[in-house]
Amino acid sequence: MKYLRFFLILFVFTGCLSAQNVINVNARLIDSLHTIEIGQQIKFVNTESRPLETIYLNDWNNAFSSKTSALAKRFAEDYARRFHFAKDEERGHTTINSVSDQPGNQLKWDRPGNVVDLVRIMLEDPLAPGDTLTLNLNYALKIPNDKFTRYGRDNLGNYKLRYWYMVPAPLDNGWKLYSHQDLGLQYVKPYDIEIKLDIPTEYYAASGLDLTRTETRQGFKTINFKGEDRVDSEMYLTTSFIFESISANSNQVITNIQDEDIQFDIKNTILERVVGFLDKRLGEYPHENIFITQDDYQKSPIYGLNQLPSFIRPFPDGFQYDIKLFKTITNNYLQNTIFIDPRKEKWVTDAIMVSLMMDYVDTYYPKMKLIGNLSKIIGIRWFHAADLEFNDQYQFLYMNMARLNLDQPLTTSQDSLVKFNKNIANAYKAGAGIKYLEEFLGDESVKKSISEFYSDYKLKKVTDEDFRRILQKNASKDISWFFEDYVGTNKKIDFKIRNVEKRDDSLRVTLENLRDNDMPVSLYGLREKEVIYKTWVEDIRDTLSITIPNNGIQRLALNYEQEIPEFNQRNNYKGVTKLLDKPIQFRLLQDIEDPRYHQVFFMPEFEYNLYDGVAIGPKLYNKTFLSRTFNFSISPKYGLNSNTLVGSASVYNTHQFENKELYSIFYGIGGSRFSYGYGLFYEKYSPFLVFSFRNSYLRSNERQRLSIRNINVHRDENPEAPLLQPNYNVFNVRYTYSNPNFLKHLTASFDYQLSDKFSKVSLTAEYRKLFTNNRQINLRFFAGTFLYNDAMSDDYFSFALDRPTDYLFDYNYYGRSQGSGLFSQQIIVAEGGFKSQLQPEFANQWLMTANASTNIWNWIYAYGDVGIVKNEGDSGELLFDSGIRVSLVQDYFELFFPVYSSLGWEIDEPNYDQRIRFIVALDLNTLIRLFTRRWY
Repeated sequence: MKYLRFFLILFVFTGCLSAQNVINVNARLIDSLHTIEIGQQIKFVNTESRPLETIYLNDWNNAFSSKTSALAKRFAEDYARRFHFAKDEERGHTTINSVSDQPGNQLKWDRPGNVVDLVRIMLEDPLAPGDTLTLNLNYALKIPNDKFTRYGRDNLGNYKLRYWYMVPAPLDNGWKLYSHQDLGLQYVKPYDIEIKLDIPTEYYAASGLDLTRTETRQGFKTINFKGEDRVDSEMYLTTSFIFESISANSNQVITNIQDEDIQFDIKNTILERVVGFLDKRLGEYPHENIFITQDDYQKSPIYGLNQLPSFIRPFPDGFQYDIKLFKTITNNYLQNTIFIDPRKEKWVTDAIMVSLMMDYVDTYYPKMKLIGNLSKIIGIRWFHAADLEFNDQYQFLYMNMARLNLDQPLTTSQDSLVKFNKNIANAYKAGAGIKYLEEFLGDESVKKSISEFYSDYKLKKVTDEDFRRILQKNASKDISWFFEDYVGTNKKIDFKIRNVEKRDDSLRVTLENLRDNDMPVSLYGLREKEVIYKTWVEDIRDTLSITIPNNGIQRLALNYEQEIPEFNQRNNYKGVTKLLDKPIQFRLLQDIEDPRYHQVFFMPEFEYNLYDGVAIGPKLYNKTFLSRTFNFSISPKYGLNSNTLVGSASVYNTHQFENKELYSIFYGIGGSRFSYGYGLFYEKYSPFLVFSFRNSYLRSNERQRLSIRNINVHRDENPEAPLLQPNYNVFNVRYTYSNPNFLKHLTASFDYQLSDKFSKVSLTAEYRKLFTNNRQINLRFFAGTFLYNDAMSDDYFSFALDRPTDYLFDYNYYGRSQGSGLFSQQIIVAEGGFKSQLQPEFANQWLMTANASTNIWNWIYAYGDVGIVKNEGDSGELLFDSGIRVSLVQDYFELFFPVYSSLGWEIDEPNYDQRIRFIVALDLNTLIRLFTRRWY
């Protein structure tokens, strides 16, 4: 009897520990103030095995209240300027009026550690394990503008609410406290929810919760929603009815996803097919309503589709709508039923979602091309990109980061991922990995495991270890490599065929694993591009020799059908009866890499400077859209003004190191020939060696770089003004530290140069800071001195106060020899960094300057420069200038208007227009950095 009593007590105690929180929200929308007043009750259950003295609540609406919140810092890291420069009333906040327990006792609360989106409530008495505490909260929400996260109040007066009311932070062997960083789903334990909402009569309410009652009174209406086992209560309050409610099997799909004017019956058919596919592959969705919005889709779009203008429709009618629906519904399915830690274990739901998307396309749109019907257009269809299937994009976009050495393990926390990995690459790697696993196992066990995982853990707490256990249980082979090497690391996959030995009726093939992992690879035998043999090879730690039958095999290939996301597929081929491992292919314009060929591309290229004019010519190169370690480029051009051959060429190789501070070494040689004056040409060639270092935390922009090069320059003689130094050689060592960010920007460099005529060192440092009041300050310091200088007869090698002579030909001057006219007004802020043309203009002994600017209004700045110029035999001269700087795009397009300097009031001079200086970047690679800094 005593044992029975013990088990009854244990049963009751266990039930208490598994009980859910219950939330009741009474809310009223005050549209004129853009606020929602809330009276909320939370029945909180202590599911821990220890008493609690404090309770934490997520108040994610208040993340918008500060420019120093985790959300604001995330925006700044991603160079998203809108939040920092927004008005205070656009950002939103939470005002807490009272917090009390059920008897009505006021409870103390604070925001711990100044974390603005967390609320810590101090309990009067510890809450014992299994006990329940009722909290009553009264607070008001100032709803932020939707331009920051797509959720909030939009310009049409609609309220798109997500993470709006307070919810308890999850208890899981301690509190799991995550701030709002616009990363996706809030991590909470499932709870039961009831919402009673008062809104003006002109508003409509839509949600995935169950609508239980609507009551209209004079001036407003009351709407009641209810839900069980919820982790999210997304809700829209709109001034017009923008949602459709469509039955799909046993569910009701509530959606406003843009439908491309598709007829209702076709939409209904597509929805039933999507939901039916998920029901079959996963299991039934446990809630009645599936609520999906256009904003949900745009937060996680199908990249490529969403970038196309609306008038371009390369896909069959309904395809884009179908795929958008499928991705958004699948994401909704998983987020609301698989209760996994969305910060640390999201790779599980990503893998399931992307693999389901790939299967859906294979089932209903087999052989759909990545660029749709554009692949049939003459000209476009000649590109290898036109051959890619729609599902090839997942490997391709993941490999983009792997080739850049910016890929991260799938187990990396979402808040530590590089933006491109967070939004695209890691999810695609996860999905491509599941398909890799399917191909390796060669059966339906992976699909079975996903279905079993969903069925077993729907609406339950689950971890990635549970997913691993089910996959391994159903697999017919050991798949530990998938979790240990593919999921848990960023190790690349790279195999090659080292050797092939012909025997009587067989081939002895030696395979080499170029990376430190245990991943398997597929080996193919080809005859006239047809697969006549295939096998999977495992356990290749270093090299492994296997014997296969020789049934007329002409070439051997690894990963021929590209089922493996392999780092380098160009070394996967070996000829058996063919002379070449693979044929050479010439292609017009840059293309997607085709590993079946040795590819060489050529394209027309244009450059401009004042003396050559427009220089046109072909560019012969091997760079594809994905970066590669070995690159060459040959670009001869014909200058239309100089009527002669100019151009450039380079070849370099890169060694990458994973998870090391020294992450790459690249070396090579480059050369160029262009005009430096009318009828005068220079030739430059330079071997170089560069060591690149970075912070182990990849979201950090901190970089270090050590470059060593030898610059050889030959210049044509000018008969009218003979050159004292026509030909020279400079050995250059430069160390650069950079940490550019939106709020703080710091760069510094040390430069050493050695030639037979001189030796010099210089230090440059630049600092920018954007304050919370939107005031920006820019500071720059330069100091340089000659160790010795035997070339004082002219100032060609001297330090320049405002416009360097650029004897190393590093800068993109459009008229480098001009002493007057528009092209002489182009400046590159280097060396002295002055904007006014002052005397002495050069320093042959030492130079020290400081440059500063601060904003007056938006992109208009006041600047000032001060410095000392020291020449041999003269005392140092103190010079200064000041003026107005118009920075339309910082470092890329700027204008400088001098006002007052050592010359006096420059603005009064009659030739003032010739004193205006400008920065302009026309080089495509320079402009691309504006985009890449937001993604990498």
